[in-house]
Amino acid sequence: MGDPAGVGPEICLKGLRDPALYAQAEWTIVGDKALLAAEAKRCGLEEILHRVEVVDPGALGGHIVEAGRLSAECGAAAVEYVRAATEMCLRGETDAMVTAPLNKEAVSMSGRPFSGHTEYIAELCGAEDPCMLLSNEKLSVVHVSTHISLRRATELTRERIIRTIELGHEAMRWMGREQPRIAVCGLNPHAGEHGLFGREDEETIRPAIEEARARGILCVGPTAPDTTFLDGVRGKYDLVVAMYHDQGHIPMKLIDFEQTVNISLGIPIIRTSVDHGTAFDIAGQNKADARNMESALRMALRMARGRIAAAQAEVRR
Repeated sequence: MGDPAGVGPEICLKGLRDPALYAQAEWTIVGDKALLAAEAKRCGLEEILHRVEVVDPGALGGHIVEAGRLSAECGAAAVEYVRAATEMCLRGETDAMVTAPLNKEAVSMSGRPFSGHTEYIAELCGAEDPCMLLSNEKLSVVHVSTHISLRRATELTRERIIRTIELGHEAMRWMGREQPRIAVCGLNPHAGEHGLFGREDEETIRPAIEEARARGILCVGPTAPDTTFLDGVRGKYDLVVAMYHDQGHIPMKLIDFEQTVNISLGIPIIRTSVDHGTAFDIAGQNKADARNMESALRMALRMARGRIAAAQAEVRR
């Protein structure tokens, strides 16, 4: 459900308004029952709560939520909802999870060190090296690094780049791309211009690409970051590998902010998420746009089906 004081409760309900989407799975919302009921009444969506299961961990502990107000109690509750949903996936009770936005400042106010959903879910899963994938109908991008300083992000390793390419390749196959076309961005302007603007592209990124190609992955690069995304949108590539957070995030949000979905890779479960924040300024006002949540729900369905199909194909072999 995300932060109880944000738009999470609202978009969870609005995201399931489409009968065609609702009919494709059995849906569960992890969050506060009373708050969801109040939000459903405010938005005229009471019928949604009659059709879904609600799992309430009791995380708010009686705290009165004020929509749009930053609080430690709501930050702690949001993390508890993520923990509960992740454990449901790990136990095999669910095939995928979709996360509504939480607020990192609110979580920090609760006394918990927290860098983001992806890292926390990875910790719960016992995964040490997660990756973030952003995807919309036009293009997908996977990141070699995300929530670290730019200085640290330039400390590339061949192994990390290879792993990111492989995880992106696997995810695209779950999305139905049997042989995805992948472009791997350079780190420096013009991918280093043959060493004129830095050696990382030739000494670290290119050998990683060559190794990935030797493993049967269709990838090219290092490509000039300033033109790669344009080529991808025009249909030349299915997936772009970005070296750091903003290299991938800025173009993807410009391409299609409303429909871009955040996907965690390198963990043993399927997790998708909206790619926006808690929007405290409009929380509790029935103003939230749920299109991004709908996209995240559809992507979770698509990837869960692809993963199940891949597992069944492996058994048949």
